[in-house]
Amino acid sequence: MDTTISLKATGKEAKQAVDEGFAKIAELDSLASTTNPNSDVSRINEAAGKEYVQVDPAIYEMIAYSQQYSAKSQGEWDISIGPITTLWGIGTDQQHVPSDSEIAAALSKVNYKNIRLRSSDHSVMLAQPGMSIDLGGIAKGYAVDEVRKIYEAHHIEKGLINMGASSMYAVGTNKKGKPWNIGIKHPRSEKEGEYLGIVSIKNQALSTSGDYERFFIENGNRYFHIFDPRTGRPADSGIMSDTIIIDGSVEHAGMLSDLLTTAVFVLGPEKGRDLINDMDGVECEVTGTNGTVYVTDGFKKQFSDLNPDFHISN
Repeated sequence: MDTTISLKATGKEAKQAVDEGFAKIAELDSLASTTNPNSDVSRINEAAGKEYVQVDPAIYEMIAYSQQYSAKSQGEWDISIGPITTLWGIGTDQQHVPSDSEIAAALSKVNYKNIRLRSSDHSVMLAQPGMSIDLGGIAKGYAVDEVRKIYEAHHIEKGLINMGASSMYAVGTNKKGKPWNIGIKHPRSEKEGEYLGIVSIKNQALSTSGDYERFFIENGNRYFHIFDPRTGRPADSGIMSDTIIIDGSVEHAGMLSDLLTTAVFVLGPEKGRDLINDMDGVECEVTGTNGTVYVTDGFKKQFSDLNPDFHISN
């Protein structure tokens, strides 16, 4: 999952729940990895344009769910972004700004409609040679949902499932009986513990995306890992970071929160907030590159300690 993972649980079966949780995360990581040549995702990508590949039901579910939201977002969210991700190489030794022709060539292979699904045997095929999928924007959220199921099976009523602060779920309250206070990272500060603000959550999933997670700067321009599937370039939407919180009663709350942070980031502050306002049990905060913070009404009720570097939009 390329992140630091923390699992907390309180209860008689806490240790079993945490141990099983870590085992499940390791299993999902081995299936969804793009760097492991034997993973399901790597096998799908290797067979692009050739044949169907039978995959684990978890991978099939992530891909099927992604396709639904690709259609709902009119392609703003697209896991077939793999050729663009590989081309830019952000976060690797090969990171660079590609030429316009290179971007155009890679972009011609990005189209969620060319992902074929065969439900009878959980098989997937990428219809066009050179296509590749990347589940980096959904796998952590899926893992959160799976660990949450494990917690429920072990009767955990207080706990925190934390996938590197980018995706998490607060089970009940903390040991003091209070909601879990989560610091949202200041998107431009390098100081440890300096936050944009604090959001308090209870029985909710939370995901954050930002242009500070993996990036490089060249000629004064910041190039980061959240790509716009329409342009093949880092999303130029006026956003530095965004945070989604989803009520635990919403199906696939972890996976949906993970996915939506990327979709909202690509859409931009106003369109992103409009998308969230049309969804039940979903709230968001969007930090604009101009220092303006946009929040839905529900998020505002759980948000405090806004850093003075920023201001709330009216």
